Amino acid sequence: MKHFRPYEFDCSCGCGKGHKDMNKDLLTKLDAARGYADVPFIISSAFRCRKHNSNVGGSKTSSHIKGLAVDIFCPSSSDRFDMLQGLMVAGFKRIGAGPTYLHCDVDPDKTQNCMWVYK
Repeated sequence: MKHFRPYEFDCSCGCGKGHKDMNKDLLTKLDAARGYADVPFIISSAFRCRKHNSNVGGSKTSSHIKGLAVDIFCPSSSDRFDMLQGLMVAGFKRIGAGPTYLHCDVDPDKTQNCMWVYK
């Protein structure tokens, strides 16, 4: 990958799981999206082991536990716009917007062509 280092995708609890468990299609699309957006993508959450997912209040069906999702920190509205545009051009079909982050995933078991807002 051109724009990321493997450790950025590791579970933040220190369990040792992470970048090797990430979906290759997700990583390819994410790297392309970063290039299209032309702004830094700071990964705030990627792979989560089940214990860490539970500790952070993640859904039991979270795409993070399958290595199919990442959350990207958005420091400003203009960066959010550029990131969103990059994600869509790269082919992401599932995007969530939180107050300070964007979630994207490639989970084939969930509804496609959708965007939602976290409260």
